[in-house]
Amino acid sequence: MLFFRKKKSAVPAGSGSYDRDRQEPVLRCSICTGEQVAGFLDKSSGTFQEVMLVRNSADLEAFRSEYAIPDGEIRKIY
Repeated sequence: MLFFRKKKSAVPAGSGSYDRDRQEPVLRCSICTGEQVAGFLDKSSGTFQEVMLVRNSADLEAFRSEYAIPDGEIRKIY
C-alpha cells in the first residue's frame, strides 16, 4: 500500500534545460561523507532541486553536457 505520492520535480531528470533566470546550477556536497549531488538552486526561494548523484568526474561532465553548463560555472554549497 502506497501512502505517499512522489512529488513531481520542477526540473525533470533528462529534460536538458532549466530556467537560467530563476535557477543556478550547483553541487550540494556533504562535509561528512563527501557525497556530491548536482542540481539547481532557486535564486528567489533558496530551494534545491536534486537532479543526479555525482560519483566521479564523468558524472559531472554528463550533467554539464546535458544542461549545456560551461566549465567553471558550478559552485559548491554545503
